[in-house]
Amino acid sequence: MTRPKTILVTGDKGYVGSVLTTLLLEREYPVTGLDTGYYADCLLGEPGPQYPLLKRDTRDVTAADLRGVHAVIHLAALSNDPLGELSPDLTEEINLSATIRLAKLARDAGVSRFVYASSQSMYGVSNTDGELDEDDSEKNPITAYARTKWDAELALKALGTDEFVVVCFRPSTVFGASPRLRCDIVFNSLVACAYTTGRIEIKSDGTPWRPVVHVRDVCAAFIAGVEAPASIVAGRSYNVGISNGNFSVRDLAEAAGRVVPGSTITYTGEHGPDSRTYRVSFTRILTELRDWYRPAWNLDSGGTELVTFFRRTGFNEAHFRGRMTNRLAQLKHLSESGQLDPTLRW
Repeated sequence: MTRPKTILVTGDKGYVGSVLTTLLLEREYPVTGLDTGYYADCLLGEPGPQYPLLKRDTRDVTAADLRGVHAVIHLAALSNDPLGELSPDLTEEINLSATIRLAKLARDAGVSRFVYASSQSMYGVSNTDGELDEDDSEKNPITAYARTKWDAELALKALGTDEFVVVCFRPSTVFGASPRLRCDIVFNSLVACAYTTGRIEIKSDGTPWRPVVHVRDVCAAFIAGVEAPASIVAGRSYNVGISNGNFSVRDLAEAAGRVVPGSTITYTGEHGPDSRTYRVSFTRILTELRDWYRPAWNLDSGGTELVTFFRRTGFNEAHFRGRMTNRLAQLKHLSESGQLDPTLRW
């Protein structure tokens, strides 16, 4: 297909967006970023290539911001489940209402494709031992974040037309290096803990299931959403992961131990704040999009990449435990220091 003139990436200064924009530019796409800047300064290492940037809250996007845009990849959100519980009402305003408003503006502005970053969190605590597919499996969202992602998918698909193609991707829990690294997600946290302390502490018995996927493979899925024919992706949802991409937390801990030799693993047996457990099917994305989505990373290669990244950036325990790599802590800092008002506006 003819490549779009411009791709607008919302949330481009986040964990995934910082990687995605670089990959899009490497593929010679003209990119514009749109980000409110909550995490712009949470930077480890080099910031990456430059491109036009709109410093904008997604709640404040205007029709002019979408002029000349041919595809939107919408990443911006109050990300992950604990962060969503900080304020369920604001989570709904930002993740749901602002998303629907953005899509309507995009459709009216002549944007041809809307790629939405959804989440597998909508599966919650699975009541089946089988792998969950996109359409027929029960949705059991147990947090405000998960509910907004599911509700947004339904609303966005209702807006889709032949001229405005909507496609939704539900990434597994993401891992891997990024200039704006997150350590509040499971595998990154395990590797970072092992690297900085020599210990891996699991706040469970290790049995919960958690699909994971490398950040570059997630970006590859979003790019596939732009490049694959509309006849394939229009109105579709895709679980994003790899073949055999479901792991127990114990599997993830052991993988972290392999890339940080000498680290010790302990299981507390308690239940932490994240009670999700589910196994997911990736058959749809691996078959329907096989010509566009070719995942290339696994736990060992991604874990090794993280350790290399840690060494290169001088990563330490303060980075691991601090607000630079923990999104809820960063938002609390911005709020408590008076930089953000109670509605999370500057």
